[in-house]
Amino acid sequence: MRQKNEIKMADSIEIQVINKIKKARRGSAFFVDSFTTIANAKSVNKALERLVAAGELRRVATGIYVRPSKDKIIGTVLPSVDEIAIAIAKRDKARIVPTGSYALYKLGLTTQIPMNIVYYTSASARKIKIGKQTITFKKASSKSVAAIGDISKLVIQALRTIGKDKVTVEEIEKIKEVLKSEKKYHLQHDLKLAPVWIRQLLESTQNHVP
Repeated sequence: MRQKNEIKMADSIEIQVINKIKKARRGSAFFVDSFTTIANAKSVNKALERLVAAGELRRVATGIYVRPSKDKIIGTVLPSVDEIAIAIAKRDKARIVPTGSYALYKLGLTTQIPMNIVYYTSASARKIKIGKQTITFKKASSKSVAAIGDISKLVIQALRTIGKDKVTVEEIEKIKEVLKSEKKYHLQHDLKLAPVWIRQLLESTQNHVP
């Protein structure tokens, strides 16, 4: 009788978990603590593993699960590294900023996709393996993650990676072009956070921002 009750309870937890997952859009990332209102972490983890085995979910990293999107042409579509990083930041109530070669890639200043994608974070440092790529969260000062412009924060990090006096004319022109899509208030806010040489370089682009 006890075993039957345990099986029944496990089935109930699994049903509640999948029902909650189905209410979210496909491709959303989930964590064990996304379901702590349903059951304890151990029970939820077992339910998630059963759903993975049943093909309802895909485990993309340790403790991170998704219900993949379906495309008629390319088939199963998993969330991007950015979407996973944003989901982790939302869970942790943290601010994150893409840095280094990933900032360069997102701005179109390089075509090489980095295997180690680095974000500054206001939360704890950690590394997460996603397929062949690694997401590295580096604990940073509050100032380092205070930028609010989706484009301007990338530009600041990209320029820091390139380095002072090493920015080419082509890179400056590309940066001016992408900053046309940034909100003027966001750019002005973020310029105050940038190193002096970056601020001076970017101030000349403000006339191009609507």
